Amino acid sequence: MRYALATCLLLAGTPLLAQTAPTAASGTLIELAAEAARPTANDLFRATAFAEASQANSAALARQINQQIAAALATAKDYPTVKARTGSTSTYPMYGKSERNIESWRMRSEIQLESRDAAAIAELLGKLQGNLGVSQISAAPAPETAQKAEADATLGAIQAFRERAGLIAGALGKKYRIREMNVGSSSRGPVYPLMRAKSMLAAEAAAMPLEGGESQAVVSISGKIELID
Repeated sequence: MRYALATCLLLAGTPLLAQTAPTAASGTLIELAAEAARPTANDLFRATAFAEASQANSAALARQINQQIAAALATAKDYPTVKARTGSTSTYPMYGKSERNIESWRMRSEIQLESRDAAAIAELLGKLQGNLGVSQISAAPAPETAQKAEADATLGAIQAFRERAGLIAGALGKKYRIREMNVGSSSRGPVYPLMRAKSMLAAEAAAMPLEGGESQAVVSISGKIELID
């Protein structure tokens, strides 16, 4: 997410009057930048589980896959802290050597899982792997977690910008005022993909170990200051 603060934020103490056009700079303008980062817990887990099979009879194939997905959604209801919904479904023909005759059909259907409860989603995935595959797992900060870290990083970046501006102006024996500030933010963090070629046997299924780790909320500021006497 990137956004810009209004230009000409006069943080040096000059009041900003409504509908007053910014005055032209009379002193030296200096461009500078600063950055601050804050750790952000990856406390929101998402996973995709899928059923996939091939059959010559497309109707029988659809019944088989739909039953697997329905059973998985029923299992997910036992975990109230995990949100489960149906995902994409695709069916396509499998051709023979002549590429004219359809020999069979292949179908894939997905369910999407999301939770801030790592233990619950890990246990659910372990159960689902008795009949389904897991194509992807990701961990990222929940929106409210990311928002708080970004707010803290923004304050840190503004403070760093002002300190650097003061250092530069002080070294030149000047005071300063801020003429322009542009604020941008980003997030840096891991994504954990997990590809499975086939489902596990029910007897082998176990809770999948999940560790979200941390991301970084990074806020950068670029702008201009005007040196004044």
